[in-house]
Amino acid sequence: MSIHTLAPEVISKIAAGEVVERPASVVKELVENSLDAGASQINIEVRGGGVSFIRVSDNGIGIPSDEVELAFQRYATSKITGLADLENITSLGFRGEALPSIAAVARVEILTRSKEAPAGTYLSLHSGKVVTKGTKACPQGTTITVQGLFRNVPARLKFLKSLPTENSHIAELVSQYSLAFPGVRFTLIIDGRRVLQTPGSGKLRDALVEVYGLEVAQAMLEVGASNKGGLAPHVSGYIGTPSISRTNRSYLSFFVNQRWVKSLLLARAVEKAYEGLLMAGRYPIAVINLSLSPQNIDVNIHPTKREVRFLPEPIIFHTVYEVVRRTLVEQMPVPEIKSLPPSTPIPEQTLMSPIEVIKKPSSALPLIPRAAPSGLPFLRVLGQLANTYIIAEGPDGLYLIDQHAAHERVLFEKILAQQAQGAVEIQALLEPLTVELSARQEELLQAKREMLAQFGFTIEPFGGRTYLVRAVPAMLTGQAIEEMLKETLDSPENEATPTKGEEKVAISLACHSAVRAGQTIDPEEMRELVKQLERTNSPHTCPHGRPTMVHLSSGRLEKEFGRG
Repeated sequence: MSIHTLAPEVISKIAAGEVVERPASVVKELVENSLDAGASQINIEVRGGGVSFIRVSDNGIGIPSDEVELAFQRYATSKITGLADLENITSLGFRGEALPSIAAVARVEILTRSKEAPAGTYLSLHSGKVVTKGTKACPQGTTITVQGLFRNVPARLKFLKSLPTENSHIAELVSQYSLAFPGVRFTLIIDGRRVLQTPGSGKLRDALVEVYGLEVAQAMLEVGASNKGGLAPHVSGYIGTPSISRTNRSYLSFFVNQRWVKSLLLARAVEKAYEGLLMAGRYPIAVINLSLSPQNIDVNIHPTKREVRFLPEPIIFHTVYEVVRRTLVEQMPVPEIKSLPPSTPIPEQTLMSPIEVIKKPSSALPLIPRAAPSGLPFLRVLGQLANTYIIAEGPDGLYLIDQHAAHERVLFEKILAQQAQGAVEIQALLEPLTVELSARQEELLQAKREMLAQFGFTIEPFGGRTYLVRAVPAMLTGQAIEEMLKETLDSPENEATPTKGEEKVAISLACHSAVRAGQTIDPEEMRELVKQLERTNSPHTCPHGRPTMVHLSSGRLEKEFGRG
């Protein structure tokens, strides 16, 4: 086939395909235009998954009457004027073909009035051509109605999902912009139902209540702003406590200069900050806002402007990681027991004496109503329950501490500190331990031999795939050395986080060295363990992400005993 120029109607549909992937894409472009117009109220109404009907109304500055038609011509925009503006984009959008691309695949009506205009300007377009033009009375702002989306592109209609799925994409988009712009009052109506309405108070937590519900909003921690100057961004927002984690990453929201973006870099930074605080397969809820110079971000790497590129990426990564991690360490509360099961009579044969349930220490420490450096309250140890949990009293109720999880946390941080200082305590074995490895484990041992040595392991080949372990970290003496070593070799690595391997070794060491559930420990050992836990950086969880303790408040106790 010879080279030829495409017909204008074909060109317009190709351009439309870059921007209008589905009904939510139309909503996105129109909402961004409303936000760029300074709107404080934006109403979105959709029907039929957005294919039948989309209407976006705002109270922004409106469009002057002599510019309304121009707005529907390709490459017409008020947001950039020259090439230099591409490196200093401060608006949400600048693509001049957004409105004409929408008009190319749907019937579009616009009614808009600027502050100076005595009446609104009305346009109706079919296939991108103006068919009706006039004036109508209307308040200041802009209302755009889109009907029959993809009516002349049946192939695109075929690939759309079900109406509930398309509606969910629209709801997700409006929810995200509600979080990015808490000062704007958003209302979303789907098929006659009001599914979202934010107060527009300017407070992000108020928007969180509407988007995620009161319980989740109350469990989120405010991220302290951080701006070290230079290329580091200003970071703010809210992050969820580990108790409200989710099974996927869809609750990670990132906004760069109030633009909603997808960023693997930012997701990795936040997830790394939660390492050791969440169990495997769980992901945090986070709403993170970054403010940085437009010159340090490229928003033009994707037609929809959803993906961005940062300069320089390492500074962005470490700034977000440090801010989120610090917030978790300083503010994360102890999980609280919200309710107790209904009281049931205890069969007589199961009753035990107080000595057999609780092992009381010979002397109790005085209760001090102040916080430990870690953010925990100082606790007074009362005894041990089921040889597994330490019972302690705090300023506001009862604390049950999982002795294994608590000891894991203490040992984990101790091991990493020793490894970082090159001062790991080593114990030579009187008789070398013989360990036989699989082919895969042997290859991994070669890659990890130096790292294992940093933790105190001396491992020598003994022929074939058999190795001799001659020395181990002192705390591991007498423990399941072979099991711990093979567990470390079998654990997968994540190349994106180089320190992951070292942390996994420390986690495995701590787990195999910590006091076990079901093991009796004396009162002095319990008190010492609690003291050490109070001095850790992250006392609320073990390195695997399990909670080290739960809290039963005084108020809850009083309620259960009818005193409240």
